[in-house]
Amino acid sequence: MLRKLGCSLFVIALALPALAADKLGTISGYVRQPDGVPQMGAVVEVLGSAFHSLKVFTDENGFYSASGLLPGVYSVRVSAPTFLTQLQERVGLKAGSKVTLNLTLTTIFDAIQFVPARAGGDDDDWKWVLRSPSNRPVLRILGDGSLVLASESGQPHEIKGSVSLLAGSPSEGYGSSSDMSTAFSLERSVFSSGVVALQGNLGYDPDAPATVLRASYSHKLVNGSEPQVAFTMRRLAAPGGGMKDASLQALALNTSDNLVLGDVLEFTFGSELQTIQFLGHLQAFRPYGSAELHLSPNTVLAYRYATSAPDGSAERGFDSAPADLSESGPRVSIASFTPAVERSSHHEVSLSRRLGKTNLQLAAFSDRVADPALTGVGEVTTDGGNTLPDVYSGTFTYQGRDLDAHGMRVVLQRKMTSDLTATLAYEYGGVLDLIRQDVSLQDARSAMTVQNRHSMAAKAAGTLPRTKTQWIASYRWTSGPALTPVDMFNASPGQAEPFLNVFLRQPIPGTGFLPGHMDALIDLRNLLAQGYIPVLGQDGQTVYLVQSARTVRGGLAFTF
Repeated sequence: MLRKLGCSLFVIALALPALAADKLGTISGYVRQPDGVPQMGAVVEVLGSAFHSLKVFTDENGFYSASGLLPGVYSVRVSAPTFLTQLQERVGLKAGSKVTLNLTLTTIFDAIQFVPARAGGDDDDWKWVLRSPSNRPVLRILGDGSLVLASESGQPHEIKGSVSLLAGSPSEGYGSSSDMSTAFSLERSVFSSGVVALQGNLGYDPDAPATVLRASYSHKLVNGSEPQVAFTMRRLAAPGGGMKDASLQALALNTSDNLVLGDVLEFTFGSELQTIQFLGHLQAFRPYGSAELHLSPNTVLAYRYATSAPDGSAERGFDSAPADLSESGPRVSIASFTPAVERSSHHEVSLSRRLGKTNLQLAAFSDRVADPALTGVGEVTTDGGNTLPDVYSGTFTYQGRDLDAHGMRVVLQRKMTSDLTATLAYEYGGVLDLIRQDVSLQDARSAMTVQNRHSMAAKAAGTLPRTKTQWIASYRWTSGPALTPVDMFNASPGQAEPFLNVFLRQPIPGTGFLPGHMDALIDLRNLLAQGYIPVLGQDGQTVYLVQSARTVRGGLAFTF
């Protein structure tokens, strides 16, 4: 009897490792840049005692997934060109469990600013333990399987900031920032996993300065989500043409969050409540959200809902565009002296696929825009109560007819080299156009109609190796006259401003003695002044309605 019992226990002991091996685990998450931009093509290595290494790559959304892992304790190392290698140690993995580990890459500048030098040795491994506010909280799994935050007591708070001195108005009609302004941003990490930020844009006009201030707080939770609350105050000068006491004041409360379920689903959602004082009292509620289903490590099915057009600075890259908030709403217009806020809804379903260094996206969308705020070029007055001139440039805002459009999009993006990315995009959808050419500005709204147009865009972005010049050049063509862009809510990698645009950011040499670094900025939009549609103004002069006005803007940016 005892011999049989001993044999049974011996067989069970031999079978336990095999049973445990069948319950393999997964480590997955997102790799992002310090400003939140997903890092595509980053190398993620999972290192453990059970095997030498397992290497995976992040997709266009910065997502990675390392599956088939035996239970144990691992180290996760992530690296990408121009970023420091990051290492997350002691990641515990139980049999059959899934661990979400989000990582943020930092630059050498971040390391120099906030990490003291370590004495002795030239071992490159020191880079792996650098931490930025985005890297925290650091995940730890206790013996009972619960997740906790690991923080170091006494670690100093980190501060990041930038100041941009800008000249040249964006020329987007009423609501543009001043032709001379100062933009700034300041971030400070608090409580190890939270970030307090203050951003603003201050105009120089002593009589009617345009001012935007935004304060926000975000907090990273152990489950990977990052709730954020932001409060924005905006004050615009009264429009020209006799409306001296009609300045706009707006307050906005924005809340957002994201949620990751395993390594398959990711949700992003939020809303903004706006209250506006402009020729009366207006209110607007703008919810937004997206859901991404990761069918495989290289394939993502997504749905996006938006109620406002994306900020054009995203097209120029978050790390390249100054945080001047010049394109943050609300977008207002008037008709017969009655104010209105542009209200819109955008539904989009997209399928994205990564094939090596090439990304492909197919999307279908549906847009509805009520009281669109169109941009015009030329000198106008407010006598008819239908235009809002911008006091800083020769542009104005005109209220267009409601737009109801449907369309599709194809985007092809390829990483040519480590310093060059090329993008091609094709869109088909509805735009606003005039039914005839000889129309006056007063009657232009009633003469507008929705027409389908083809649009193609080519964009190249990169960095010059020797001078470190960051540049983005794009050109968007439309098959016919249009007052609005095709796919005006496009937030994909194929997003580009209409016609020819160039953006440059040049580090200024000889500023190494400063505690930060200084760059020169140049932003050129619609350089060839294309797409201008003439209409007859009230004074008999010709003015133009445009998708995008030609603008030249530049300045200096100091980052510390």
